[in-house]
This record gives sequence, structure tokens and C-alpha cells, in this order.
Amino acid sequence: MNAIVAVYSDWGIGFEGKQPIVIAEDRRFFSEMTGGGVIIAGRKTFEEFSGRLSNRKNIILTQDKDFAAEGVIVAHSVDDVLAEITGDTADRIFILGGAEIFRLFMPMCTTAYVTKIEATPESDAFFPNLDELPDWSLTQRGAVNESNGVRYSFNIYRYKHVAK
Repeated sequence: MNAIVAVYSDWGIGFEGKQPIVIAEDRRFFSEMTGGGVIIAGRKTFEEFSGRLSNRKNIILTQDKDFAAEGVIVAHSVDDVLAEITGDTADRIFILGGAEIFRLFMPMCTTAYVTKIEATPESDAFFPNLDELPDWSLTQRGAVNESNGVRYSFNIYRYKHVAK
């Protein structure tokens, strides 16, 4: 299982349910990485997408028993999500967030695709700082690029204790 996320310099990921800085190249990277796979998101993150993401199995985890959306699987617990991904290829499953969804599923992730955005907008939601977690290591540091004056890079972190 993988996490895929864009983080700011302070590992912030959002403010009031929105991503303050959006980089088009990051959205393309996200689309290429997750296409044909399984995505798992919380309801608020899903609502930011403005609907189901095509060419993916969409699983939305929410406590809202009345939530429904066309073309998605609605789950109400981690166990519900795990039941839905039985039989799916682990390296094609992506956790999208928000912060609570990352907290629940990071212990099950072996890889994190992290777009680091060199900016620090106000954030009220954060991703774990993998640079400070001893069980995670940066295995691929991407080249620094720039979009509309904002520098960013695509990076890959791996959980160190994955059986080979």
C-alpha cells in the first residue's frame, strides 16, 4: 500500500479542507501514478475532487452513514476498506488523505510518493514528517522544478522494514 501526497515545507497538506497551493505538474504526476489503481480517501478529500476519479477504484471512508456518491465504494471503517481491497495488488493501492486517513493507514504503507512544495502556506492538516521518522527513508530525491515561481520536487520514501 502507498501514500501519495503533496506537502509544504512544514509538512502541511491543507487548510480548511483545501490545498492552498496546487501545482499542475503534481496533479499530472498523481494522475499517472494512481491511474488504473485503487484510491482511498476521506469524504472531505473526495469532495475536493468534485466527483469520482475515473479509471480508478474509488473507496471513500466516512463516518457519515448517509453519504453516497455515484461510482464509489463507501466504507465506514478501516475494516470495511480492507475488505474492499482484498485481492487488489498492494502496490496499486494509494492512500490520498486527508490527515486522519493518513494517520489510520500509514502503518500499512510501504511507500510514500511525496511532492515537496517549497512554500509554507497556512495549514491546519499535516502529513507525518517522514524525514524525522526512523522507520522511513528517502530513497529517491527528485530534481527541483519550478511552477509559477514555486519550487517543488517528486520524492519517494520507503518503510525500512519491508520484507524483501
